[in-house]
Amino acid sequence: MEDVLDLYEEEYDPRYPKVCFDEKLVAPEADIRPPEPMKLGQPERVDYEYERLGTANLFFFVEPLTGWRHVEMTEHRTKIDYAHCIHWLVDQVYPHAEYVRIVQDNLNTHTPAALYEAFEPAEARRILQRVEFHYTPKHGSWLNMAEIEISIFARGCLSRRVTSMQDLRQRIATLEAQRNAQHCTISWRFTSNDARDKLHDLYPVVNNNLD
Repeated sequence: MEDVLDLYEEEYDPRYPKVCFDEKLVAPEADIRPPEPMKLGQPERVDYEYERLGTANLFFFVEPLTGWRHVEMTEHRTKIDYAHCIHWLVDQVYPHAEYVRIVQDNLNTHTPAALYEAFEPAEARRILQRVEFHYTPKHGSWLNMAEIEISIFARGCLSRRVTSMQDLRQRIATLEAQRNAQHCTISWRFTSNDARDKLHDLYPVVNNNLD
């Protein structure tokens, strides 16, 4: 926990960008009957019946200090998908950084080994030499600032019905572009000292009695 909190306290350095990474599985729903538009004195009417469009996985990338975020929508959630996300982040988004510091959880697909399943060993090693992983503890997903962005997207475009997967993709892209244009940063206030003071029950008890 303190590893992540100490990382958040460090000042911005473009040579070592900090990116929070997480993912969310969504099951978009489409209307079977078109909603009736709002009329004077009558709200919009939406039929309770809907059609499931399947599932999609959303990979969220958030750089809290610069206000950049990106949502990558894929059909599956596999180690290969994860590996290609890390590859894209390193080579396309931060080609000039010395290495990218990534905050993520301990999901079974979020491992360095995933890179070796997706790429030749030399390429996997090259990518991994340009990343530094910082893992949130078990049951500590609240420490990942990507969760904040996921919540914003859930309220902004993920909870509403869509007409198709492409419609969902477009809504995500629109909200992403709006927030990036506004440079919506995240100011994290909770520190390691706060954790020691307020979450002391999570720390082991040190026995100083040597008798």
